[in-house]
Amino acid sequence: MPPWYVMNPFALDGHNTDFVFKQGQVYMKVTVFGTGYVGLVTGACLAESGHEVLCMDVDTKKIEALDQGRVPIYEPGLEIIVADNRERGTLTFSSNVREAVDFADILFIAVGTPPDEDGSADLQYVLAVAEGIGREMDRPKTVINKSTVPVGTADRVRQRLRETLAERNTPLAFEVASNPEFLKEGAAVADFMKPDRIIIGTDSEEVRKQLSELYAPFNRSSDRILFMDVRAAELTKYAANAMLATKISFMNEMANLAESLGADIEQVRLGIGSDPRIGYHFIYPGIGFGGSCFPKDVQALERMAREQDQPMELIQAVDRVNQRQKQRLIERIRNHYGDTLRGKVFAVWGTAFKPRTDDMREAPSRVIMEALWQAGARIQAYDPEALEEVERLYGPRDDLRLMGTRDAALQVADALIICTEWQHFRVVDFAQLAGQLADRVIFDGRNLYDPATVARHGLRYYAIGRGDSLQHIPGEQS
Repeated sequence: MPPWYVMNPFALDGHNTDFVFKQGQVYMKVTVFGTGYVGLVTGACLAESGHEVLCMDVDTKKIEALDQGRVPIYEPGLEIIVADNRERGTLTFSSNVREAVDFADILFIAVGTPPDEDGSADLQYVLAVAEGIGREMDRPKTVINKSTVPVGTADRVRQRLRETLAERNTPLAFEVASNPEFLKEGAAVADFMKPDRIIIGTDSEEVRKQLSELYAPFNRSSDRILFMDVRAAELTKYAANAMLATKISFMNEMANLAESLGADIEQVRLGIGSDPRIGYHFIYPGIGFGGSCFPKDVQALERMAREQDQPMELIQAVDRVNQRQKQRLIERIRNHYGDTLRGKVFAVWGTAFKPRTDDMREAPSRVIMEALWQAGARIQAYDPEALEEVERLYGPRDDLRLMGTRDAALQVADALIICTEWQHFRVVDFAQLAGQLADRVIFDGRNLYDPATVARHGLRYYAIGRGDSLQHIPGEQS
């Protein structure tokens, strides 16, 4: 077999990183069930490394779009590697379960696990895939849970496979393993190509060998694979996200206290972040976390704990704080305007829950815009990537205009609201802003600017935890 050579243009340091598969290294075929955020990134990155991958989805329109080169989600670098590997023939798409099961002996389940009404993860799609595999398999398979699933899901997948095979009277061997993803939206391709860790839950030596070979291209400079038992792997994913969410909620609580005390939380952040035991990651105060992972996983973990009669009061508080923090900017807006919000026009910069994505699931911007609409205000929204999602969520309405640039959103606006910390929002002409905003006020949910600099241009600036003493405009009576 000739050596594979694949270039990865998405190294975190900005330089090209070459993956060279030497003579004799194992080439593998893989099926990924699900072409959402996790499934498509997983499939595309495995194909980029030289493996042959088929991504399967029951959504035929999505598969048709992918077959035509249209990627349904925005993720930096993803569209390029999908296109390149489609052209090379290492990445294909199908909506046929039988074809998908027959294609490979390593089968990833990467379908959605949306929150149920009680906060628990809904496993209907995971178990439906397991049933489909059991119905179509005709030789031994290794089934790997990539979706974020509650502890014990591998047992349920194993049971569903057994039952389906028994109905067919077909005694075939199979293994079920856990391999949770740790991908940050906005950096998922880089995270997959250069992972911090690769968690694999299995008690099978054969699976350890299979997945070590599968992940060899991503594990070359140092051994990043951590093998553990299946339940530990399932819990690790939830524990990691809950820890990060806890840091965010803690910092938001500190920001609210700092605001009451007249202290600047940004100075506090630098002070505590310099401690290497704490670090700077995930200690930025703001208007709460959103997206497809943290809110859902925090609630699912809390639900799991209650089911085991082990209530997690800290995790409950993390969720409560986050829900309350999403109201923080609305409170500042109402305090500033009183009962005069009706008819006001607000420019909204950023609607995605974070930069470098178009994902608006659980986004704080939604809470803010919906509250303002209820109060009779109008919105002029700009986001570099998420405007189509805004349109999909809200449709045409008289009190919403989608603007093509950040400056266009300021036209005839009374005030500016910043919900997402996109890079090109960080440097602005405050003199121009002061001239454009009728009420000369900025509500910054991401602490992008220096309060003193904003105040020198005659703008009222409300941020998160910057201290009431920093809101003073020169020449204005306290």
